[in-house]
Amino acid sequence: MARMTDEEADFLDEYYTKNLPIPGPNGTGFFSKMRKTACSITVDDLSTKWLITKANASNKTPADIIEEMVREKMAVAV
Repeated sequence: MARMTDEEADFLDEYYTKNLPIPGPNGTGFFSKMRKTACSITVDDLSTKWLITKANASNKTPADIIEEMVREKMAVAV
């Protein structure tokens, strides 16, 4: 990874000094902006291992596997 120049570091320092992220549900930080589309969930070890194994075997991400499972459940419920 390339190192920052002094000018880049000074710019970022000044920018974030003047534009502090605001925490909370209506804030300006990364997680505040992404709260509707990106959320974290916690699952047990067995579920984690199963998801990772299934994802690796099908060349997908664990999120893809979960999405497929949810869509299957939704299709059956309709």
